[in-house]
Amino acid sequence: MGEGRGWGWSVIRAYTVLVYLFMFLPVAVVVLLSFNASQFGAFPMTGFSFRWFQALWENDAIVRAFRTSIALGLMTALVSTTLGVLAALALVRYNVPGRDMITTLLIAPILVPEVVLAVALLLFLNFLNINKSFGLLLMGHVIFTLPFVILVVQARLVSIRKDVEEAAQSLGATPRQTFFAVTLPLLMPAVAAGALFAFTISFDDITGTLFWKPGGVETVPTQIFSMLRNSISPEINALGTVMIVMTVGLPVIGAGIARLLARRRGA
Repeated sequence: MGEGRGWGWSVIRAYTVLVYLFMFLPVAVVVLLSFNASQFGAFPMTGFSFRWFQALWENDAIVRAFRTSIALGLMTALVSTTLGVLAALALVRYNVPGRDMITTLLIAPILVPEVVLAVALLLFLNFLNINKSFGLLLMGHVIFTLPFVILVVQARLVSIRKDVEEAAQSLGATPRQTFFAVTLPLLMPAVAAGALFAFTISFDDITGTLFWKPGGVETVPTQIFSMLRNSISPEINALGTVMIVMTVGLPVIGAGIARLLARRRGA
């Protein structure tokens, strides 16, 4: 029996390794080819060069797309985090009528396929004769990222003892002072994580952005999509590498900062 179980676990480990290779090997190829000196994105590589990253910096369309994506991501993170914290606070700390139904409605965008949500919002706004705009794009990203913020903040808020807040109020603090002096500092790791989630999801989104963006506005994912429709350029590999670094690096940095803050508070 022991030998059979050992053989079975070996098969599972090998299968897991193959799955991860299938998922991440194309990403590694894109990163590797972004440093290829040749203008043809193929192996064998002719040399190591940063020329395609320099070409990205000199491409006005890509620079504009980066500015749009960063501005949109920051605004989405700000709005989603603010609304998410307020919603989580109301649903956890107060006896709101229909709390379970409200929670389900707020989290529903995660359960609905993004393309269905994008088409539904677009058709609804067309019914109201509202044209595409940057505000519509921001609203769509907020709708899609808000559930992630609520879930993260709720999970943290449930673990915070309510008697800590009650002790502050018993000492004369108002509910607003209690929130900013006690609750928010304890929530800050979850708030930061939710903001990073919102920014990363917004920065990476392409499905909803294609439906909601007005004419002449391009984000980084839609810019890559439009570049792929014309030709496969090594600049696309470099742009993909930059996106990978941002979308993977930001959560890792955020997790590191959260752990560092937790250690300092523990000390």
